[in-house]
Amino acid sequence: MATGSSNREIAEALGTAEGTVKNHASSIFAKLGVRDRTRAVLRGLELGYI
Repeated sequence: MATGSSNREIAEALGTAEGTVKNHASSIFAKLGVRDRTRAVLRGLELGYI
């Protein structure tokens, strides 16, 4: 996500379904209290996760 990869690209790299990546992304957004990928990456940087 931090590299700008799409859900499809992430799924292919991990060998999983695109829907699984979408579910995990939604979970990450909820846990970080953000609504999109850009804000998730920025919040991850702020918290030192990335």
